[in-house]
Amino acid sequence: MRIYLEVEIRRVDCKSCGKVKQEKLAWLADNPFVTKRFAFFVGRRCRTMTVKDVAEETRLDWKTIKALDQEYMREQLRRAGKPAPKVVGIDEISIRKGHTYRIVVSDLERRRPIWFGGKDRSEASMDEFYKELGPTRSKRIRLAVMDMWKPFRASTLKAENAPQAAILFDKFHVLRHLGTALDKVRKAEYYRLTGKDRRFIKGQKYTLLSHQENLTTDGRRSLRLLLKANRRLSTAYILKEEFGKLWDYEREGWARRFFENWRESLKWQRLKPYEKFAKMIDRHWDGIAAYCEPENKVALGFVEGLNNKIRVIQRRSYGLRDEEYLRLKVLTCMLDPI
Repeated sequence: MRIYLEVEIRRVDCKSCGKVKQEKLAWLADNPFVTKRFAFFVGRRCRTMTVKDVAEETRLDWKTIKALDQEYMREQLRRAGKPAPKVVGIDEISIRKGHTYRIVVSDLERRRPIWFGGKDRSEASMDEFYKELGPTRSKRIRLAVMDMWKPFRASTLKAENAPQAAILFDKFHVLRHLGTALDKVRKAEYYRLTGKDRRFIKGQKYTLLSHQENLTTDGRRSLRLLLKANRRLSTAYILKEEFGKLWDYEREGWARRFFENWRESLKWQRLKPYEKFAKMIDRHWDGIAAYCEPENKVALGFVEGLNNKIRVIQRRSYGLRDEEYLRLKVLTCMLDPI
């Protein structure tokens, strides 16, 4: 039911500046023709619906709906308060085609994004986060979870940013590199074989990359046939599954021994992509072994889950040209509704 309120708002002459000013009412939104309660209703609807759908439901212009949604999200951020994280997750997202990236920083303890910005994924863009956070709160960060992108690490360890923070490389980004190595082996085997021997490999990329427990009955049957038909792919698949156990160790010494044994098993296997992957892990070992410390046992899947949520927001809107609107959507997607 639509309800219209006719309210007389007082206008007064200001003795200080000589201008005429209008009385402010706490229950009115920034748009003087809408109450704050209605603005929050619109904001809650926009969490699950497109601006166009909400505009059709309320019979208002889509620009009005977007402005009310922005007011709602700013109020959410105001109530959430200024972030003071101790454990941060750092990642980048693509906002449009052409390698256009923005950096997203999350508070992994409170499980919410706290910063979205930068002009790209460079060291200078990462510095903007620490500058906005301030030196006092930056010095409270004890752990930074990120992928193996060098500018993120270099920015974090700067003396004026968070040099005291331990660096932990995200498990899912590491395993993604291993999945890429496995796919290179699959492609090499496909091109090596000819004729009917290729039929077991063709179209089985995601069957190999998935965990066995996540496969359907048909997927498991295809995997068994593939591993039985091709010895090199069978070895590569077993090595991929075994490497995931690295994050189960609670002492760095035992984790290192496991990795050395895993790397030793690559000998005589002629798996060049795996050998290259092992060298990369050796170079970045400190950032992987940090997970063995009890205080560093954090939810590594949150950053990846947040990326999926952001992609859903972008798909639902068929892309967002207004970057400020996208920033508000990202920062409030994990906050409780008001």
